[in-house]
Amino acid sequence: MPSGHRMCVDGPGSGPPRGAGSHRAAGYKEGGPRAEASTARMALLLLSLGLSIIAAQEFNPRAVVQRNYNMARISGVWYSIFMASDDLNRIKENGDLRVFVRNIEHLKNGSLKFDFEFMVQGECVAVVVVCEKTEKNGEYSINYEGKNTVAVSETDYRLFITFHLQNFRNGTETHALALYEPTLFPARVPQLEPAFLSRFEETCKKYGLGPQNIVDLTDEDHCYSKR
Repeated sequence: MPSGHRMCVDGPGSGPPRGAGSHRAAGYKEGGPRAEASTARMALLLLSLGLSIIAAQEFNPRAVVQRNYNMARISGVWYSIFMASDDLNRIKENGDLRVFVRNIEHLKNGSLKFDFEFMVQGECVAVVVVCEKTEKNGEYSINYEGKNTVAVSETDYRLFITFHLQNFRNGTETHALALYEPTLFPARVPQLEPAFLSRFEETCKKYGLGPQNIVDLTDEDHCYSKR
């Protein structure tokens, strides 16, 4: 063994090295209560966070905006919750208006870009649609399966947005509405509280649409579930 180095070998009756033993003793003596206090604080923090999220998702009618929209605030990740139309075939499975939103982006030139997905023969197909702004605030136009105007019906910017689509094709006019919720937790399918459905039903009435015209999309977005 090189000089200057000493090896300590514990005998059968020897205790732990003085430094290590006293350190562990202090750790066990003081760490127990500290660990319990830390766990309690963490539990309270998580509870507080959970309650904050629940409170933040509660519907507040006073926060709803129906004019003078700040379209830049709409940019973000969204999820399709409900659709409604006076032509149900167009929003049911394989309908040409049945699309699932992924992202909305307000472009610098004022246009609105939508990222959608839809199913084609069991495969998820992504499509990007850019709607050109019109002279009206919150209203856009696009040519897809005819001429269309897409307008924000109402939003609170945080929890939901409702769009109204007016489609003209082969001399026929079709109305469709879509309710989106922001995707705060990508790992789960968003679920709006019943108050939002009631609000959507009231919006649908403005266009002559009833509950029988509404389609629930929360469990139908198979592309989302494959992520």
